[in-house]
Amino acid sequence: MTEIQYDTLYIDGAWAQPQGDDLIAVRSPLSEQHIGSVPRGTEADIDAAVSAARRAFDDPEGWSTWSPARRGEVLDAFATELEKRGDETARRVTIQNGMPTTVAHGIEAVFPAILVRYYADLMRGGVADEVRPGMTGGSTRVVHDPTGVVAAIVPWNVPQGITFLKLAPALAAGCTVVLKPAEETVFDAFSVAEAAIAAGLPPGVLNIVPAGREVGAYLVAHPGVDKVSFTGSTAAGRSIAETCGRLLRPVTLELGGKSAAIVLDDADLSEHSEAFFSATLLNNGQICWLNTRILVPESNYTAVVDSVTDMVKSLKIGNPLDASTHIGPLVSARQRDRVEGYIAKGRADGFEVTAGGGRPSDLDTGWFVEPTVFVGVDNSATIAQEEIFGPILTVTPYRDEDDAIAIANDSVYGLGGSVWTSDPARGEEIACRIRTGTVGINAYSNDPWAPFGGVKASGLGRELGPEGLRSFQNVKSIYRGA
Repeated sequence: MTEIQYDTLYIDGAWAQPQGDDLIAVRSPLSEQHIGSVPRGTEADIDAAVSAARRAFDDPEGWSTWSPARRGEVLDAFATELEKRGDETARRVTIQNGMPTTVAHGIEAVFPAILVRYYADLMRGGVADEVRPGMTGGSTRVVHDPTGVVAAIVPWNVPQGITFLKLAPALAAGCTVVLKPAEETVFDAFSVAEAAIAAGLPPGVLNIVPAGREVGAYLVAHPGVDKVSFTGSTAAGRSIAETCGRLLRPVTLELGGKSAAIVLDDADLSEHSEAFFSATLLNNGQICWLNTRILVPESNYTAVVDSVTDMVKSLKIGNPLDASTHIGPLVSARQRDRVEGYIAKGRADGFEVTAGGGRPSDLDTGWFVEPTVFVGVDNSATIAQEEIFGPILTVTPYRDEDDAIAIANDSVYGLGGSVWTSDPARGEEIACRIRTGTVGINAYSNDPWAPFGGVKASGLGRELGPEGLRSFQNVKSIYRGA
């Protein structure tokens, strides 16, 4: 494989020399070998990026003052350039984090352009102003102004999809952005920079500085930033929230999850096998909303356990660039060690493994862990309460619907969830009682038109849908006397 090398950063609309000489070296999760490098951003690079974004936003004739139609023309061109690079972007994601290529082509190759066009159209459609009659006379015009300079910090698991949960609405609203990608997935971010240049995105509107956590913390607290949008761990989110709270800086946090899939007594999982796999083990179990706690009725426990076990045993583990692969390697040796630690904990706590539980015996290299099913798991167990971020499912029995809902809600998290049933109306009644931000019935999806986000330790605010646009706008009231 030809190594991917970059020696500059994308700042102020052009390739810029980094202020430091350190590199981020990327290793393949499949071969465990070095596959390329990019410059490691420094605080000085963040200063340059924020200054460029600040100038672009404050320019009295700049991006923030353009009409939605004018911004939309550039964003349409940006979407087209992203589409041109879709296959290569998907490949870059797969070779960096082990995402199966079918998932990468279904999400990373297409989702960015879809979101850019959606939010450009939303702004062009006139979602902004309204005039309200005053209670005491006169009237008030309510306007939505772009928030300003946005610090967007994204993780490695679905790097492009998550990047554009932030970039697309922020840019459409008229904000300017400093993007900090995760160190594990940097090559795809440089594809975004190339698309921005080709599309003619004005200087300073988008700036990309890959870096580690300390530089990320510096960006969050930077005096030139007006809003922070972060996706990542709950622990990191708490730290960012503390900083933004002290600064009275708006923040959107999409954090961890430990979502429950409630299988009702009338469900036939064989009718929804692909959807059930996607809701529970997509992307090697490395997605925050995955429904990794499977709640099963005592009355049908053995049959459902057998069904889940058979499904997991049927999955092909291997090269993520092979279109027939369901489960690829985890992103890093450290992540594999973490997941294996939870498997050891589950065994030590006495829970039975019906599928997986180790490393694939036929794969000599790569950071692989077999998709694993633990059954008879008490919901208070560590493996049922803590986010593992790997292909590990727990199965927990419940007595009746009220018990299932209580178990689903017995979590510090509240991001996703699902209900599996032959009666969608019954499923929706149960979904309404689950304390979480999103729930699926016989499937799970993040639809671009619908808000996505969590409650409790899963975060603050919403992305996607019109709500995602509003998070990058400030509301202003202009009163006119009678």
